[in-house]
Amino acid sequence: MSNQAETLEFQAEARQLLQLMVHSIYSNKDVFLRELISNASDALDKLRLESLVDKDLTVDVSDLHIEIEVDKDVRTLTVRDNGIGMSRDDVVQLIGTIAKSGTAELLRTLRESKDAGTSQELIGQFGVGFYATFMVADKVTLLTRRAGQSGGTRWESTGEGTYVVESVDDAPQGTSVTVHLKPEDTEDNLHDYAAEWTIREIVKRYSDFIAWPIRMTVERPGEDGGTIRDVQTLNSMKALWARPRGEVDESEYREFYKHVSHDWADPLETIHMKGEGTFEYEALLFIPSHAPIDLFSPQGRRGVQLYVKRVFIMDDCEALMPNYLRFVKGVVDAHDLSLNISREILQQDRQIQVVRRRLVRKVLATVKEMKARETEEYRTFWKEFGAAVKEGLIDDADNQAAILGVVSVASTHDPAELTSLSGYVERMKDGQSDIYYSTGESRSMVENSPHMEAFRAKGYEVLILTDPVDEVWVERVGEFDGRPLRSIAKGQVDLDTDEDREKAEADRKEFAELLSWMGGALADSVKEVRLSSRLTTSPACVVGDAHDMTPTLEKMYRAMGHEVPTVKRILELNPDHPLVAGLRTAHERGGSEEALAETAELLYGMALLAEGGELADPSRFTRILADRLARTL
Repeated sequence: MSNQAETLEFQAEARQLLQLMVHSIYSNKDVFLRELISNASDALDKLRLESLVDKDLTVDVSDLHIEIEVDKDVRTLTVRDNGIGMSRDDVVQLIGTIAKSGTAELLRTLRESKDAGTSQELIGQFGVGFYATFMVADKVTLLTRRAGQSGGTRWESTGEGTYVVESVDDAPQGTSVTVHLKPEDTEDNLHDYAAEWTIREIVKRYSDFIAWPIRMTVERPGEDGGTIRDVQTLNSMKALWARPRGEVDESEYREFYKHVSHDWADPLETIHMKGEGTFEYEALLFIPSHAPIDLFSPQGRRGVQLYVKRVFIMDDCEALMPNYLRFVKGVVDAHDLSLNISREILQQDRQIQVVRRRLVRKVLATVKEMKARETEEYRTFWKEFGAAVKEGLIDDADNQAAILGVVSVASTHDPAELTSLSGYVERMKDGQSDIYYSTGESRSMVENSPHMEAFRAKGYEVLILTDPVDEVWVERVGEFDGRPLRSIAKGQVDLDTDEDREKAEADRKEFAELLSWMGGALADSVKEVRLSSRLTTSPACVVGDAHDMTPTLEKMYRAMGHEVPTVKRILELNPDHPLVAGLRTAHERGGSEEALAETAELLYGMALLAEGGELADPSRFTRILADRLARTL
């Protein structure tokens, strides 16, 4: 093999992230060792699985382990495993670049963050644990050989923007990472990572539950005055999910969560459960305290790992958790599955489907308990994951009622607090049969919409829905507690008293001729022009028929590549507004047809803009408006 060495540059985003690490403001530098051990554990899991699945792979799996080696004289710390290893291409792809989505957003947020704790959480969201080594290192050297291959790869960098990759002949199977530690007297280096007691403390705190032995050779005085070298295992290797909950300390749960999630923050909630009967399993699940950056990315990772009899099978097992709970992290250990079961078989496996249903019910029940306690934890949960959970109202009919029970939405009742749907129902006015809602891009846009005027004037509470998914789930769900969910921007609205109805009937007769003429003048844009019972101050608004697709939903489908027909909507006029009354008078007196048509066009354009819509021809609208304004001067 040719020992070809190349000096390569880090991807731009990786280079920026390295600089943040090298000049780190993060207080807890100990986690670099946890991240290296966690990566080594993953490599051992993958080798054992591959040895079971690939019968042609000739590897020794009799003593899989992680080894920590310290050289105090040259101040190096090495974490070595005999796991799956990496090829040269793997090294360049996994370490030289950051291939995950959201990189630019991560870096922008990190640079803007002034708080060290917040920055740690952001780094954890992205899962770039290997880069944490540069918080304590002047240089990092990696030596690796992939199982089944003959040659290895050496990678080395000082974290200053470039790295060297070299092919080597003598690399053992697996991966070793050697951290060339900064000088001991560096101000921000709080611990001596070349000291045995420091390593013992870090392994015990962060990695005691790792399923593989973590070994270190230690020196102690002999009886004859000499030195005895002794290989010791530093961790207990007890699978947390297999132990009764009462025997597990909360700190152990927290560190296990950080191991499986590569997060630097504590979880919001821990779920430890065991299934018995015809199909036995143990599950240890966690609800994170913040959403990952790729939560809404199509390539975003799921969080649940599948084990069979303590043997790792796969990461992000889609069959165990629905997409709307993709943020849940943890482990499920099934007792009765085949060790070489595939993703495709899992999707159809009846026992796995039973486990999935139980896990989903348990997660939703846990969220419901958080909500019932009215804790800050629930508010954090809904702020971070509410938009994802609402996707389940579309995808998971079996659990729709349970999801509705944990939903919180903004409303006009209290600008500072969210409400449950049941809370809205309790506050409904006497005689009110529908649950009113309005969708939009922001709360301010919804609150200032003309559609809201009559509801505000008559004291009706309206739910304010601003997540894109809200456009879909309210249509799919249709009702709550036997009461229809009703958009205030669609269909006819009847909030009138008998006196209001008498006036409305008289107005319809007076405006009949104008409405008929405007319907013809705006026929290319609207399907109907009618008087409104939902306006009190605005001259006009645009509404849809009860079963029409909303403009926002139209945009969403088109953005996804679907062809959908443009839906004409209805223009509603406020008969009490001076502009509308003046237009009626001008039309009855036989005013200029061109001037009347332009006024009708301006009314329609203003109604579109008032609800946050888009004009078909903005330049024409502004030209007509400018001409009209000029005539008033």
